[in-house]
Amino acid sequence: MINKVVKDADEGVKGIKDGMTLMLGGFGLCGIPENAITALKKEGVKDLTCISNNAGVDDFGLGLLLQSKQIKKMVSSYVGENDLFEKQMLSGELEVDLVPQGSLAERTRAGGAGIPAFFTPTGYGTEIAEGKEVRWFNGKPHILESALTADFAFVKAWKGDKAGNLVFKATARNFNPIMAMAGKITVAEVEELVEPGELDPNEIHTPGIFVQRIFEGTNYEKRIEQRTVRDK
Repeated sequence: MINKVVKDADEGVKGIKDGMTLMLGGFGLCGIPENAITALKKEGVKDLTCISNNAGVDDFGLGLLLQSKQIKKMVSSYVGENDLFEKQMLSGELEVDLVPQGSLAERTRAGGAGIPAFFTPTGYGTEIAEGKEVRWFNGKPHILESALTADFAFVKAWKGDKAGNLVFKATARNFNPIMAMAGKITVAEVEELVEPGELDPNEIHTPGIFVQRIFEGTNYEKRIEQRTVRDK
């Protein structure tokens, strides 16, 4: 069996160079690769293109890489929780490609499945459609969207085994599985790393064939963007 286990996040990010394209899984702050993001900040790589559903918050998640100005371009769906993101975008410091959430998911899935492009009605008649081919299907206009892939994909799973098989938990299953398929090199950090055979095959969400590196993460904060409670 190929040994995919690396010691920690610092070893997981080795080989990343300036100007590369990265995918980072998660939804909001749920299921983000916290350890890998910290390691990327330490590594100091810059001019990165980051594909992620959101851009973290000002002092957590991808917000850490925005603070250190390591990100040149963001390809995202929702960025409303990050004031620093807004400032950098409006000043022209940060290039931004805003993508409808469903299109972002399907473009990523297509990249992992080897589908170069697809037509969707989402975004027609808006700035999203500018410069894109339009065709009509069943009486409705559709725009051509290209697939997304990355040099590295960083995902965070609940459990994984040393062969790279992954199990995601609840909301963390949103973007992580499809991004795991779309990276040339996929690095998975897990809360619990087990031996091959310990995971129920029927519960595996991402087969190990898509994962090149895996490590057990530490010190997860699992922050919540907005906490709302009712009066007693």
